Amino acid sequence: MKIFPLKRNECFTIFLLLLVALLYALHRMDFQPFKFQPKISSTIIYPKATTELPKVRSICNFSLLSPEDALEERLLLESVAWPETSELPSPLSLELTSDPAHSTFYILPVRGGGEWHVGDQLEVSIVISDFKGQPKKFGGDLLLARLHNLTLGAGVAGQVVDHLNGSYSAVFPLLWEGAAQVEVTLVHPSEAITVLNRLNREQPDRLFFSSLFRSGSHSQTTFCNIFLRQTKQPICDFTDPRTGDPWFCYKPKNMSCDARITHSMGGYKQILKAKEDKLFQGGVNLIVSISASGPAGVTVLPKKEGQPEVKSSIVNFQASGYYYQGLWRALDGTKVHQFTGASAVTQCLKDKVVHLYGDSTIRQWFQSLNLTLPDLKEFNLGSSRQNGPLMALDYENQIMVTYRGHGPPIRFSNVSIGELRYIANELDDLIGGPNTVVVFGIWSHFSSFPLEFYIRRQQRIRRAVVRLLDRAPETVIIIRTPNPKELSLSRTIVNSDWFSVRHYKVIRDIFKGLNVHLIDAWEMVLAHHLPNNLHPQPPIIKNMMDVLYSYICPQKGG
Repeated sequence: MKIFPLKRNECFTIFLLLLVALLYALHRMDFQPFKFQPKISSTIIYPKATTELPKVRSICNFSLLSPEDALEERLLLESVAWPETSELPSPLSLELTSDPAHSTFYILPVRGGGEWHVGDQLEVSIVISDFKGQPKKFGGDLLLARLHNLTLGAGVAGQVVDHLNGSYSAVFPLLWEGAAQVEVTLVHPSEAITVLNRLNREQPDRLFFSSLFRSGSHSQTTFCNIFLRQTKQPICDFTDPRTGDPWFCYKPKNMSCDARITHSMGGYKQILKAKEDKLFQGGVNLIVSISASGPAGVTVLPKKEGQPEVKSSIVNFQASGYYYQGLWRALDGTKVHQFTGASAVTQCLKDKVVHLYGDSTIRQWFQSLNLTLPDLKEFNLGSSRQNGPLMALDYENQIMVTYRGHGPPIRFSNVSIGELRYIANELDDLIGGPNTVVVFGIWSHFSSFPLEFYIRRQQRIRRAVVRLLDRAPETVIIIRTPNPKELSLSRTIVNSDWFSVRHYKVIRDIFKGLNVHLIDAWEMVLAHHLPNNLHPQPPIIKNMMDVLYSYICPQKGG
């Protein structure tokens, strides 16, 4: 084989091509200063479709991050890392897996003897056993715990600590006088966590989406997702040019990528291995209460003057709030006031614009506002009722409320491409100010994907929040966290509480230190006596809305 030397002008041409490729790659990796101030514009920028196969992204690959974002991502992943769970034997048998029926908990006595008083912390020891009744030797189970008194309408979430040897502790603050009953629930055995972890690692595309492409009288539907498995079929790249959020569709035959007109939730693939469904049985090992081996509650006496509080030796746990007489009382310094009746809410929101962004749990708040305020009239914008945009206006009191979905991977159907927007872009297009309220919450639709994808979406939103607060520091920004929910086998595979609890921790960490407010939906749902639900029931929503209004309209005094 002959080797031909390159001429000088040919080398220069190759150098230029490599330089252009490098600059393009840096642009696609979204390298930009953290304090970058975008020009305020109402212009909508739609992603330009290409038919190139993604060169960096694959079923489990992500684009490169800046060194700062990469370090933060690693630290976040470490902070929410789950105890390592064992591989499942083949064939699978339930005998050696966690069994709530054979597991127990017991309340530890007050250290040094004595009685329980308001201000103390209660410690509970939990022992998980298998179906043979043998205590397990390793951790990794998902347990939830709460303390409650139905008569008083009181409840508080507990903190569960995994000792990695089959035993756990739950710690509760004692916040009211009278009876306090302990509830411990096994949400998932550790063996189920093994399955869920594998699914997100190996099958992030088990929940799939589709788009309709149309050109004249010709139309085709193809699959879409954050990641697409490479085939011989070309791929349309709909990565957002402003945020860098990835989205791909298989290209329809003989049609342009620009012919895409709708986005829809497709469904999910059943990809469990033989007998793994046995790990997700309601009433057996999926959200099942664990019984006490002794008394399941204590009597709490009034706070004793001069007596030091009993602190936990296990964990320094500070609940974000608790219920008493059915009302949420925050413990983070927020004064939660009761906004009873339409007039109180109207007075709070007078002359304000409230923008709501997120999933159906945020749309639930938009609907709550419409039900609460009779003078707030919704306009029919002809948009998707699920995704929006939705808008309601009280002209006399100058109140405007809007709602919009959070963009792919949104699990809604028949959404016009023009209605798909990313929260970061929406925030960048806001002017902001003291009369602007921004509320967002995204979590449920990200459960079936690797946690890195969720972290990156939140990083981009945080950058937009920082930019908004830089140009309009008096803007009120409120973030809704995930919450525990009801689960079945099908829901668990794509929306387990195990996914949500890690999202919850990420949100709390990633927005820490910013001038934003957090509505802790996780504890507000867990602490309430009503069953957990993806869309919490009206009494819980009323409390959430009171916290929302208290952030918007803080009042002096108690």
